[in-house]
Amino acid sequence: MPTDTDIITAHVADVEPDTARIERAVHELLAAVGEDPCRDGLLNTPSRVARMWSELLAGYRENPAAHLATTFDVAHGELVLVKDIAFSSMCEHHMLPFTGHAHIAYLPAAGRVTGLSKLARLVDGFARRLQVQERLTVQIADALEAMLEPAGVLVVVDAEHTCMGLRGIRKPGSSTVTTSARGIYRDDSCARAEVLGFLR
Repeated sequence: MPTDTDIITAHVADVEPDTARIERAVHELLAAVGEDPCRDGLLNTPSRVARMWSELLAGYRENPAAHLATTFDVAHGELVLVKDIAFSSMCEHHMLPFTGHAHIAYLPAAGRVTGLSKLARLVDGFARRLQVQERLTVQIADALEAMLEPAGVLVVVDAEHTCMGLRGIRKPGSSTVTTSARGIYRDDSCARAEVLGFLR
């Protein structure tokens, strides 16, 4: 199981993106596909794309799990479920976006809970990287387990991938669901079914 240190320090860039390098690469890409990078409509495209990538991949410049460092001791030992956390990420295979919703459930141990907005920040931090949906789902669950030490964690991610809709098989509208369970939600099928029932 990943330790707190592993989760906090995992793949965090210590420098800002090299926007000048990105601009040069986009300029070369435009030329490579037969466009004129110097024509009016494309003249500022490299700089716009550089700013876009810096924004879309901002998760590399933060420790997503650190959002869970602030916790509260409350008299609550029952299910906490946050549904429909919207996110967007970039498929690392084709560098095309996939978008969807994450659902996070955890069972606090000894009343240790985190702020609800921190869960959304956690999702965004891992989503704003080059990703695959399976890894994204596991990273969210790992961070919750390491930082909150709950009795159980269940993460469900439902997303549509434009790399399936725009190219290749070209099946827009299809969705992919991934899950990652820890503790009671991995070991107890009834507890897991209770959470999944709320998601229906």
